[in-house]
Amino acid sequence: MSNCGQSTAIATGVRHARAPLIATLDGDGQNDPADIQLLWQRWQAEHAAGDTAPLLLVGWRVQRRDTALRRLSSRVANGVRSRLLGDATPDTGCGLKVFPRELFLRLPFFDHLHRFLPALAQREGGQVVSMPVSHRARPAGTSKYGIHNRLWVGIVDLFGVMWLQRRATRPAIEP
Repeated sequence: MSNCGQSTAIATGVRHARAPLIATLDGDGQNDPADIQLLWQRWQAEHAAGDTAPLLLVGWRVQRRDTALRRLSSRVANGVRSRLLGDATPDTGCGLKVFPRELFLRLPFFDHLHRFLPALAQREGGQVVSMPVSHRARPAGTSKYGIHNRLWVGIVDLFGVMWLQRRATRPAIEP
């Protein structure tokens, strides 16, 4: 059995899920599973208010428990991505997310798509809301993501998503 990456793992789980709503979190112990309840409460509040747009709730690790270099590189990458894609999401790397299964299945699949979920959800007419969540120190192991193995692929992916945004079409439906 081989490791195919985070985006493939998420896509595989979503395709096999049967529930209409999906919650994700990283498996490295840095996300607090209790925060899923906070996202779920926000989901219920948004839908109780009558909002019918597909909703993607994204965790925002405000008080990160990472090294200074990781925090800085993440802040720069998130800032550049947010400005170029217009997704106004401060932390796409947070694994805590809640979204409709149907919305995810409409998105174009590519490796590392998990970092671009907000921009892709907006491309599909979705609304994105970032919410502060807890972040814990990594209990064991090391991150597979670093500056050297993410910089160039991230830049290529960024331009690819910008291209997808320009090609998006949503026909107007007359009532």
